[in-house]
Amino acid sequence: MKISVITVCYNSQSTIQKAIDSVAWQTWPSIEHIVVDGASRDDTVSIIQANAQKIAHFVSEPDTGVYEAMNKGLQLATGDVIAFLNSDDVYHDAKALETVALAMKDEGLDALYGDVEFFNADNPAVTVRIYDSGQFCPARLARGWMPAHPALFVRREIYRRFGYFREDYRIAGDFEFVARIFKDGQLKSRHLSKVFVRMQTGGLSTAGLRATYLLNQEILRACRQNGITSNWLMVLSKYFFKVREFFHV
Repeated sequence: MKISVITVCYNSQSTIQKAIDSVAWQTWPSIEHIVVDGASRDDTVSIIQANAQKIAHFVSEPDTGVYEAMNKGLQLATGDVIAFLNSDDVYHDAKALETVALAMKDEGLDALYGDVEFFNADNPAVTVRIYDSGQFCPARLARGWMPAHPALFVRREIYRRFGYFREDYRIAGDFEFVARIFKDGQLKSRHLSKVFVRMQTGGLSTAGLRATYLLNQEILRACRQNGITSNWLMVLSKYFFKVREFFHV
């Protein structure tokens, strides 16, 4: 079973090396790492080029946003399973993808999802929050719940069947995709109670109140477009439960 890991980046010179090394150090033997850069203006491209032997495909060109970049990666992917690793994130340990591959192969899963640790850039050794994807189920889509996207592993066939990411979303295109594939409860999937990824705070979905408002606005749009009944009160209610994530560290 081959796993395609797609990393999209832009001006990521301070973190891209760690992301590349994190994939290269995985023990699973069949991995292709695809890096899609949005025409960075710093040293990101030169760092990626210096690691060419670790990367299967590399593209650097302007794009309209993160979801166009992710779709470019999907078009290049040849693996049985697709994973997305952000340019400022790393896998929790060297056996992360081996665990995924064995579980999905043995159980014939369409999708597997695990947990994510969050850390601050100024103190990466300290975990500040744990995203427990086990709280997700299709019935909670209406409340804005989804598995942590960097720890969501989906067979490539699912993208063929349901389509790629919608590029008219700025911040919640991953939620819209999850809503689209999980809403009918037809996928064979499960949660594995394991931290797969360490994620740096400050990304698109954790970048303050303005980003939070846009995120939830797009979540509501995604629900409407996928026939899921929701409203602002339902979506905002998830934050009451998410407070607990800071106490599981």
